[in-house]
Formats: sequence, C-alpha cells, structure tokens
Amino acid sequence: MSEEKTVPFGARDVSREEKAPLVREVFRSVATSYDVMNDFMSGGMHRVWKSVTVDRMNPQPGHHLIDVAGGTGDIAASFLTRAGERDPRGRAPAEAVVCDINHAMLDAGNGRDHAARVCGDAEKLPFTDGMFSHYSIGFGIRNVTDRAAAFREAFRVLRFGGRLFVLEFSQPPTEGFRAVYDRYSDEVIPRLGEAVAGDRESYQYLVDSIRRFPGPDDLASEIRAAGFSRVKYERFTGGICVLHMAAKI
Repeated sequence: MSEEKTVPFGARDVSREEKAPLVREVFRSVATSYDVMNDFMSGGMHRVWKSVTVDRMNPQPGHHLIDVAGGTGDIAASFLTRAGERDPRGRAPAEAVVCDINHAMLDAGNGRDHAARVCGDAEKLPFTDGMFSHYSIGFGIRNVTDRAAAFREAFRVLRFGGRLFVLEFSQPPTEGFRAVYDRYSDEVIPRLGEAVAGDRESYQYLVDSIRRFPGPDDLASEIRAAGFSRVKYERFTGGICVLHMAAKI
C-alpha cells in the first residue's frame, strides 16, 4: 500500500513534509504557558492522569526512562521522585531522559529535575538499541507525522522486557458525553487559549488534532504492528484520556 501524501494537521490536511515544522511552531508558541493551559483545559486532571501513568510504570532504582515529546518534563520528574523513594538494595539510581523536538519546550522545563534533556525526533531517536527500560509519550503521539515509525523507534530503544506507555486524549465512547465534550472543546478551549496564552489558533489546533486522532482500538493495533506484546489500554475520566501499555518481549 502506498504511503499517504498528506497527513492531518488539526482540521486540515498538509503534506508530510509540512507537519513537523507546523507542530514545532505550535509548541514554540505555547511553551511558556503550556502547563498552566493544561490545568485550565483539563481542570487539573492531566496531573492525575500522569500520576496514574507513573503508578503503572512502578519506577525502581536502576530503571531508565525515555519520555518522548516530554515537554516540560513532569512525567520524568515524577518517575525519578518515585524511584528515589524506593530502597535501592544496591541498585544504581534511576535515570530519565526528556526527549522533545522543540527546544522551547525543553527550555521551559529546564532545571526542574535531574532528568537529561535531548532535542530529538520521535521518528528518529538519537539513542542506541535497548537503552531504556521504560518509554513514555504523554499527549505527544498525535502530533507525530509517522506514528508507525515512532512506535518502531520505541520498540528499538527499549531493552527486552521494556515497557511502553502512551498517554493521549481521545473521544469519549458514549454519545451523550461526547456531545458535551465536543461543545466544551469547541467553545471553551480556544477561548481559554486566547485569554491565558494569547494564542487561540494553537489551541484550536489541539482541539482538532484530538478529534481526528484514531480511537484506542485502532491505536492498539498500530502498537502491535510495531512488535509489541501484551497491548492493553485504560480509559480515564469517561474516555477523554486513554493510557496504552505494552511490553517488548
């Protein structure tokens, strides 16, 4: 099957070559207000979803996380804190790398924790094979141009027995709640973006990108196609957010 010449970017389609620069510009624009806007957009629930994600990771001394599209680094920081609370039993401290394609996002989180920060593309990670025990990508996979390539890279950089965690917005499965959620997304989020960040257009893109993103069953199939096993997902808050989990075995 031939590769599609265009890919979704919000409500419109763009060439594959155009998407990455457009996404970089969106996140350059919102970097300094990103965490505050996430609080407004989700009513603070994004912090709960990320906390549950780190619960599922069960960080331990000796573990090594790569957090792709890691932005300001909150998942990596939580991972290191949790691992640091465990009895080391002779194991080395846990490590984490925040990898993001956008320098502005990395700069916004710099100095918050002990995670390393690397500017890199999810589709072409600048790391050796089997380097990490955990791979996470929180609210970033829908911004990737070639998800199949990103999942193949996740599989490559994970060691045998390593675990994948993909946290992403989704559409609620029930029709009534979906209608309420769609109205909130259309009428509230872009206005919040304009009021808080002075950037309505970027937040309209975020709304549209969620609406066009594959459902959890389709995304699970993409993860399996990359070679992962034990693929499952967990819905949060009526299905507006989904955590996918898988293993390299």
